[in-house]
Amino acid sequence: MKVLFVNSSPHKNGNTSIALNEVAHQLKHNGIESEILHVGVKPIRSCIACGQCRAKALQRCVFNDDICNSITEKMSESAAFIIGTPVYYGQPTGAALSLLQRLFFSAGHLFQNKPAAAVTVCRRGGATAAFQTLNIAFQMMNMPVVTSQYWNIVYGCESGQASLDCEGMQTMRTLADNMAFLLKKIHAGGSPQYPQREEWQPLNFIR
Repeated sequence: MKVLFVNSSPHKNGNTSIALNEVAHQLKHNGIESEILHVGVKPIRSCIACGQCRAKALQRCVFNDDICNSITEKMSESAAFIIGTPVYYGQPTGAALSLLQRLFFSAGHLFQNKPAAAVTVCRRGGATAAFQTLNIAFQMMNMPVVTSQYWNIVYGCESGQASLDCEGMQTMRTLADNMAFLLKKIHAGGSPQYPQREEWQPLNFIR
């Protein structure tokens, strides 16, 4: 079992990295592997609703010039997903939102049923709004949202200050413990045991 992390901060070794690494370290303590992908500072495309990923049955985004399809490939071998983001104007980074929308639309089958969590890092405020924004997407994908002792929020302004947030670091470790517990339950029989789903019955309000 492996948990795939995405660090959507432009700063590779900033406070978001500190928070995610605390989760990864505690997962290792629980016998769970992890991999952290850093989005970096290169442009991330937004979904343009072209539909080519589905029309051509690509099972990936038609655009292959950023990290999106690399995440798709790694998610096929991952049992769970965690995304971390700094908070900009009370929201996740644009990269985080663009990636989730393209990943879930083009390769949603790789995320269905797999446990997920969001981690938000801020100087002072806006973390809960960003946290809720990311969790909404998980719920639409039938992904069990892994909880902690509090919302998955860490505080820090200057690089490195997140490590001084003792409650935030404990929240990250508790998140990891809960993620490991759930994964071990799901994979107790060797292969994952997921619920049977009804066939989707979409209803548009304008007919």
